[in-house]
Amino acid sequence: MMELLVLKEKMRRFYGKYSLYIIPLIKFAVGYLAFYLINSNVGFMARLKNPLIPVIMGLVASIVPYGVTAFFAGCLLLAHVVQVSLEIALIIAVFMMAVILLYYGFRPGDGYLLLLTPMLFCFNIPYVVPILVGLSGSIVSIIPVSSGICIYYMIMYLKQNAGVLAGSSMSEMATRFIQIAKSLFANELMWVMIAAFAAAVLVVYMIKNLPVDHAWPIAIIAGVITQLIVIFVGDMKFELAISVTAMVIGMVIAVLAALIYQFFVFAVDYTRTEYLQYEDDEYHYYVKAVPKIAVSAPDVKVQRIYARKTAKTNKKTEH
Repeated sequence: MMELLVLKEKMRRFYGKYSLYIIPLIKFAVGYLAFYLINSNVGFMARLKNPLIPVIMGLVASIVPYGVTAFFAGCLLLAHVVQVSLEIALIIAVFMMAVILLYYGFRPGDGYLLLLTPMLFCFNIPYVVPILVGLSGSIVSIIPVSSGICIYYMIMYLKQNAGVLAGSSMSEMATRFIQIAKSLFANELMWVMIAAFAAAVLVVYMIKNLPVDHAWPIAIIAGVITQLIVIFVGDMKFELAISVTAMVIGMVIAVLAALIYQFFVFAVDYTRTEYLQYEDDEYHYYVKAVPKIAVSAPDVKVQRIYARKTAKTNKKTEH
C-alpha cells in the first residue's frame, strides 16, 4: 500500500510539472480517436476518409475545448451522411442544434462526454461512463451522456443501413424522413441504455455525497447494480440483443476503473475519523472530519565519496 501511495504522489508531482504538455496530448488522443472512429464506421465521403484527417483534427483538438472538438466531429459526421441520405443529415443537424443548446445552457465543461461516451461504446466498455461521471460530475452530466448514447446508435444505424438509405428521390424525402426518424428513435436498446446510465449516474452521485463511511465504494457497487437491474428489466420487456458475457466483463472493468479513480482522487483513512463540535452566535456545528491518506514521495540524494582520492590527499598532508 505504501508503494502505491508513493507512486500516486510521484504521478501527482509529474502531472503538476508537465501538465502543460500532458493535457494537449490527452486532447489530441481523444480528438484523433473520435475522428478516426467516425471515418471507420461511416466513411462515406472518400475525400474525408484520408488517414491524415484524424491526425490534423487531433492537432486542432489539442488546442481547443472539448465542446469545439465535439462540434467539429458532428460536422464531419454530417458531411459523410450527406453522401448517403439527406433525411438523416437533416435529423442529425436538428439533433446537433438541440445538443448545442443543451450543452451551452447547462454544463459546458462536460463536452468531453459527447466524445468519450460513443467512443467507449465502440470499445465495448461503456459501463465505465456512468460510474465515473457519478463520482466526478453532477446530475446535469446526464444530458451529455445521454446525447453521446444517441450519437453512437445513430452511427450504428447508418453503418448497418447505408445501402438501403442511399438513392432516395426528392418526392420521397418527407415519407422517408418520418420513417427514418421512427427507426432511429424507436430503438428500444438505445432508450434502455439511456435509462440505465441516467439512473446509475443519479444513484452514484447521491450515495457518494452521503456522510457515511466508505460512501464511494458503496456508490460504485450501487451504480453497477442499478445498471444491471435497468438493463435486465428492459431485456425482459423488449427482448433486447445484449451479450451477457460482454456486459459482465464491461461491469468488472467499470468497477476496476472506478476503484482506481477513487484511489487517486478520494483516498481517505476512516480509522482516523474525527467528530468536531463548535458554535457561533446563531448555530451549533457538528462536523465529521475524515483525513486523506497522503505520503510524501521520497527525495533520495546520492552523494559520491571518492575514497581513493581522499587517501592520496591524506598522504600528501602527512609529508
